[in-house]
Amino acid sequence: MFRRLGQKLYNFMLGRNGPDNLFRFCVWASFAVAVVAIFVRNFWVSSALSLIYYALLGYAVFRVLSRNVYKRRAENAKYLGARNKFLSFFKRKKAQFRDRKTHVYKKCPHCKATLRLPKKKGRHTVACPKCRKSFETKI
Repeated sequence: MFRRLGQKLYNFMLGRNGPDNLFRFCVWASFAVAVVAIFVRNFWVSSALSLIYYALLGYAVFRVLSRNVYKRRAENAKYLGARNKFLSFFKRKKAQFRDRKTHVYKKCPHCKATLRLPKKKGRHTVACPKCRKSFETKI
């Protein structure tokens, strides 16, 4: 019985997008909004939060059942790019804090790339590995 049900579900999902990272984000965000809506006392605010909850959940279900796989993959790639940019900011700040005693971080004046330099006092000439231009810096 369960084997036939599983086969029917498999046949139904053929050619559809299925769950991906943006789907998971929408589901978790909708549950977070629902939890916040539970504790809000104002009727209008809790109604708006409930509407946001249902919209996020509806969009997640739409993404899973969509047959336009190419468009959903492009949306997921855009989401992953934004998420990675957001997370890389915090990873960079964590590394800067971890290396605060041994290294200093300076920006290249030409290409604005962040360079990690050893903490040696004085004036130094630094060559940027990204744009290959040299500049003077004081540490």
